[in-house]
Amino acid sequence: MAWDTEGTKRKILDAATSEFARFGPDGTTVERIAKAAGVNKERVYNYFGGKTELFARVLREQLATAAHDEPLDSTSPEDIAEHAGRLYDYHRQHPELARLLQWEALTFTGEVPEEQARREYYGRKTSALAEGQATGTVTATVAPDLLHFLLLSLLGYWANLPQVARMITGTDADDAAEDARRRAAVVDAARRLVTEQAVAQA
Repeated sequence: MAWDTEGTKRKILDAATSEFARFGPDGTTVERIAKAAGVNKERVYNYFGGKTELFARVLREQLATAAHDEPLDSTSPEDIAEHAGRLYDYHRQHPELARLLQWEALTFTGEVPEEQARREYYGRKTSALAEGQATGTVTATVAPDLLHFLLLSLLGYWANLPQVARMITGTDADDAAEDARRRAAVVDAARRLVTEQAVAQA
């Protein structure tokens, strides 16, 4: 019977995503990932290399999925605002992405694995915002790279620090009404952030 290589890789990646999200790169081992996937650890090394390479692969896959599922198709203020709302939803539905990014920040003090590819990934959205500024659909009062980071902070901070959000609002996002209130605030704030001041005052 032929070995299901792709199926085995998928099991390893799923197990690694869960382990890394819970414990970070330093808090787990290839052996534990292999055990969770139901394979021997040699297969993990053969398919993905060491633990650092596997962590980079997991994070790359998570970011690629988010980019594929929630693309930025237009730079009108309304479309950017709705994009922010959809990404807020994505982080709510996939909390492992925020946890992986936090573990990355804690683990690597300098350049992270595959940083150049990640720069290109983020650079595409920054370029889209710059194009929006050039055509007048996006405010030019904030540099496009800073604007990009502010938007990510606006929609992602809820997932990064849910305990702080709970302390400030008095409720957590498991409450449907509170979740809807937060999402509406993200969408409105994103719209205001990217709108030209002159348009906002009109």
